[in-house]
Amino acid sequence: MVLAGFRFFSFGLLLACVAFASPQQNSNHAQQSSAQQSGEKFDGPAELPRVWVKSDLADTPSPGRKIAVTDSGNLQNAIDNAQCGDTIEIQPGLTFQGMLRFPAKPCDDAHWITVRSGAPDSVLPPPGTRVTPCYAGVSSLPGRPDFHCASDHKVLPKIEFDAKSGAGPLDFMPGANHYRFIALEVTRGQPGTCVFALVSLGEKGGTAHHLVFDRMWMHGTAQDETTRGIPLRGMTNVAIVDSFFSDFHCVAVTGACLDSQAISGGGGDEPEGPFKIVNNYLEAAGENIIFGGGAATITPTDIEIRHNYFFKPMIWKKDTPGFVGGTSGRPFIVKNLFELKNAQRVLFEGNILQNTWGGFTQSGFSILLTPKNQGNKCPKCQVTDVTIRYNKVLSVGGVFGIGNATSDAGGTATAGERYSIHDLVAEDVRTDNGPGTFAMLVGNTPPLADVRIEHVSAFIPNRIFGIVNKSGERPKGVVISNNLFFPGGMQMGSAGGGAQNCAFHPEVQGPAGILKSCFSDPVVTHNLIVGGSGWPSGNIMVKDVAAAGLRELPGKVVPDYRLCRARNEANNCKTVSPAIGAASDGKDIGADIDRLEKMLAGVI
Repeated sequence: MVLAGFRFFSFGLLLACVAFASPQQNSNHAQQSSAQQSGEKFDGPAELPRVWVKSDLADTPSPGRKIAVTDSGNLQNAIDNAQCGDTIEIQPGLTFQGMLRFPAKPCDDAHWITVRSGAPDSVLPPPGTRVTPCYAGVSSLPGRPDFHCASDHKVLPKIEFDAKSGAGPLDFMPGANHYRFIALEVTRGQPGTCVFALVSLGEKGGTAHHLVFDRMWMHGTAQDETTRGIPLRGMTNVAIVDSFFSDFHCVAVTGACLDSQAISGGGGDEPEGPFKIVNNYLEAAGENIIFGGGAATITPTDIEIRHNYFFKPMIWKKDTPGFVGGTSGRPFIVKNLFELKNAQRVLFEGNILQNTWGGFTQSGFSILLTPKNQGNKCPKCQVTDVTIRYNKVLSVGGVFGIGNATSDAGGTATAGERYSIHDLVAEDVRTDNGPGTFAMLVGNTPPLADVRIEHVSAFIPNRIFGIVNKSGERPKGVVISNNLFFPGGMQMGSAGGGAQNCAFHPEVQGPAGILKSCFSDPVVTHNLIVGGSGWPSGNIMVKDVAAAGLRELPGKVVPDYRLCRARNEANNCKTVSPAIGAASDGKDIGADIDRLEKMLAGVI
């Protein structure tokens, strides 16, 4: 189903291929999240994760022997013979080509097997600091943020998959457990082939649990198809921290795969979660992270995604200077930055999401919350209890796609409800990359419920909300309050569906009429709309940026989101902002910029 150029499906988790600024140490991420520390159980309507993965070194002790590996031919033997609690230290710069298999062993929380670089800790990034390719001797990658390498010595051993197809080089046998990986480069060889994952669960599937991927550089190659880094299907208690994922992509038209991710999950019949994905650089052409999109009878639960940098290099966009695509000259298939089709109890906090654009099957939205019964093979799929807070979105065609709709095969998911979205900043939302919309809201089947959007600051070149609802039952429990919006075009309107859409004739209904037609008793109050009109009473509408009490920045379309607290012509503060202390909770309208910047410190 296509709605005004926006398509709510992707091809999901196809599991086979066919014919910076230097990251700063994040002092918070190695500790418990603020929600975990405080014992916080809910954020608005959304339940927070009930279970949290422990990933600090103290939580994964390896008190046994140290086994030095100086010859790649001995690495598999070292893994096979390791006892619970041992540490395998691989000589820095050593390259292993092939498949490494990690068997199930009777390990426990006090006896982990650690597989790591043999380099001394003094030359590795310390725990809590993201690794970069500098540590593998690569000082820069085209189109990526500057690494600011202090040095580019090779201290990461390389594990390279050398088959012409399939998945590897890290292969977990059924029941594999309690493995921690530290400071390794994991990649693929064999140019011109399609590799569908760098991590796999045995030749016939299986499960694995208690795995930590720490300070890893996991990557494909610049023009080949490497479908995904770590597929979490069939895994529980997994942490991915301080790592760098790059070059995961599929090639349009001439390629052998259709969708790519740095990290994926949400398929199959085995329990999944809890998961911890913290302080990583995550790069993929399809979705940088996705949960769902395939056949499943379970829903992944208790997912913590914090302090990550989601990025798509602009050199992947056709006709961009320095363009890089497949060897055929075709571009990579680009979709979204973060997508949930099947997940429950997700905390998405303190992340930066940058660059995505329309084309292919998507239209440039950054974040999608779209439960999907993909191919009628996941009727239990749901997206519920999702908290998205203290994030920044940059250079995208749209910020959110939120909606419940049947799949292309006509299947209906179980639920899409209980979303808490707050303290988010959106900058450089663009109509040349997509629809230029803050949120597409689709509330068909099952109806959306309990969606709260508060304390957002967003300059939007087109509509704030594009709406589609043709079903008889209207979404309920919708709250849109305390936001600072700058619509550049129509404030609210139809996103497709013709006269059956409740938002048809927006020029007649206006925002207040559309809200009444499309939602069941919505709470829409205490928003400040720059250039707005026709909103329900209780909202503030001002004519321009100056009247909103915001500073216009030279050379920038987007104003400074910090509110003017006093008139200061020299500082471009012409008016004290009417948003100060004017939110329904007594706070300022818009995002808490000070708290947000603190949460984002060190992400890039």
